Amino acid sequence: MSAPRVPPKFVPTLTEVVHRPADSSPMPDGGARLPEERLVQLVLQRLEVDLDTRIREHIAQLVLEQAHVLGPRLRAEMEGSVRQAIAATLAAQPGGS
Repeated sequence: MSAPRVPPKFVPTLTEVVHRPADSSPMPDGGARLPEERLVQLVLQRLEVDLDTRIREHIAQLVLEQAHVLGPRLRAEMEGSVRQAIAATLAAQPGGS
């Protein structure tokens, strides 16, 4: 049998109180957030510029795709409106059909 393993001296045991170092900054919200939420907020702050750029690019791509889908439909509607306007104008002229 091997001897029981002894932890190093720097590892706190359950009976020790671990204090936060004096130079660490407190959480701005008084510690109300969960540590995971705080970590998420810090990462998002650092990625904000990149995220904004990616969101703009994604929106631009979606708008372009919609324009390609709607373009022919709008052209057809415009052509129909122009035909109706010309037909109404010609019919209103004296001697029109």
